[in-house]
Amino acid sequence: MKTQSKVIKYAVMGVAMLSLAACATRYRNHGYVPDAEELAGITLGVDTRDTVAETIGPPTASGVLDDSGYIYVRSRVKHLGPRRPEVVDRQIVVIGFDSRGIARNIEKYALEDGQFVPLQRRITDNGIQTGGLLRQLSTNLGNFGPSGAPGASAGGF
Repeated sequence: MKTQSKVIKYAVMGVAMLSLAACATRYRNHGYVPDAEELAGITLGVDTRDTVAETIGPPTASGVLDDSGYIYVRSRVKHLGPRRPEVVDRQIVVIGFDSRGIARNIEKYALEDGQFVPLQRRITDNGIQTGGLLRQLSTNLGNFGPSGAPGASAGGF
């Protein structure tokens, strides 16, 4: 009897410890941002895209529309038990280049600099009633005629 109560006691303690461990806060880092020392190695007006990539590494992304810059992004995400992950820190470094590929500026951004952009769902009305397939087919039954058939001419055969 005492052995069975000890097993139950240890099982309950084990479950309690596992549930506490599952609620522990974990942090994950994603991406790469060069530090101030590495950025100091870039000479504006002299370094090119290739020398910047050699000095601090390839970018996370480059300019979207005209390939005008290198973008380095690092995010720190907090995971707490079953809750949705939360971004607690984001650093962005943008290195801008001119049309000849020469480095012209270095800009730094943080999570606080960003703005929340709400997504809106917009639906365009196409004029089709949603009565189902059979309803749409039955409304077109009387609308066919010889003038609407492919290959028919206005003067008959």
